[in-house]
Formats: sequence, C-alpha cells, structure tokens
Amino acid sequence: MSTAAAAEPPSLALATEGGITPAQLREVGGQLQRFLLEYEFGLREVETKIEILRDEFAHMHDYNPIEHVSSRVKSPDSLREKVLRRGLNLDLETIRREITDIAGIRVSCSFVTDAYRIFDLLTQQDDLTIRRVSDYIAEPKENGYASLHAIVEIPVFLSTGRVDVPVEVQLRTIAMDFWASTEHKIHYKYDGNVPEGLLTELKDAATSAAELDARMQRLHRELHGGSPHTRA
Repeated sequence: MSTAAAAEPPSLALATEGGITPAQLREVGGQLQRFLLEYEFGLREVETKIEILRDEFAHMHDYNPIEHVSSRVKSPDSLREKVLRRGLNLDLETIRREITDIAGIRVSCSFVTDAYRIFDLLTQQDDLTIRRVSDYIAEPKENGYASLHAIVEIPVFLSTGRVDVPVEVQLRTIAMDFWASTEHKIHYKYDGNVPEGLLTELKDAATSAAELDARMQRLHRELHGGSPHTRA
C-alpha cells in the first residue's frame, strides 16, 4: 500500500461496516461533525435573513406575513438513512452533491400570497443563489401535499475559505402546515402502510385546506382593500 493511500481518511462506509479502528472512528466522527457544522452555519445565515424580514414587517408595517419559523439540520443517523435509502455512496463529496435538504427552514404564513411574497423578498437578495424551486402550491402532490420549496445556496466564510451551502426553504400557510404535520404523524403511526380509507380522507382534507386558504385570502383582501402589503 502506498503512503498516500495509507494517509487517506477512512470513509463513512467503513464506519458502517465495523472494519475500523477506534482512532479511525474518531476521525470519521470529526469529519462528519465538521461537515454538518457547515450546514449549521448556512442555516444560520438564511434564518437571519428571514428574521430581519419578520422584524422589519413587525416594526415598519401594519401587517406581518410571517407567522412561525422553524429549522433543523439533519442528524447523522437521519442523514445516513437517507443516503442508504437513495443508494448513494457513503462519502462526504457524494452526500454534498446529492443531498440538498441537510439544512432546512420552514416558514409558516397566514396566506398563500404571503408565502410567495417572502419567497420573492428572500430570493431577490444578491448573495443567495437559487438552485431549484418546486411549487407544490400551484401544483400539489398527488397525496394533496402543498408547499413552496426552494433550494438556495448561501456563502459561508470559514477560516479555511468560502463554502457554498445549500439550504432548503419551505414556505406554506398555517393550514398547509397543519395538514402536513397530521399526514406525517399518520404515516409514522402506520409505518408508511396507511389504510386506503385514511389516504382518501387525507386527500379530502387537503382539498378542504386549500379551499379554506382561498376563502381566508378573499376575506383578508376585503378587509385590507388595495393595500400593497397584501399583494392581491
């Protein structure tokens, strides 16, 4: 074995096979910790942008489109499960290239127009790059799921240099969020094997949620008239 090959750090695959020494295991753990830390920093950058928008609306306008914000970075176990589920190689470069939702932030809004407004305000910032947009509000998934997803890339400046970190941003109404939360709990309870009757009810509930959003949007528009903050 060459000296260069011997000096290569152990891969995540080795760590899952058990053929690894304690020292190598610590090295793999350190690599993964540093890797996930980049996503934590990227998430903080995007969170700060959204918090600034929320605080500006709260102080400068008579209406705030942001109701709630939550965020997370995938745990090592959750990340490994997703990598194995997709049949990807267990190495950091493959994970970096193929998995774009390691860091995620969810923004709940009162109205559909608010979700699009925050999307516009966020993605127009010149240090953000849009990698992908999936508009499940305009075209909900077959099961009824509705949300606006965007993968944005944000630069993070570390002592070792610049790293461009992808962050998934989900924007949805309160009704959409309530539906998605309930749907997730049902799938978890039945371990993915949800009875057909419940799936039908979930689809009907998604339709009702969309109708409620449209109805509340009309009431909101009537209340605020032609206010520029309603983006009617």
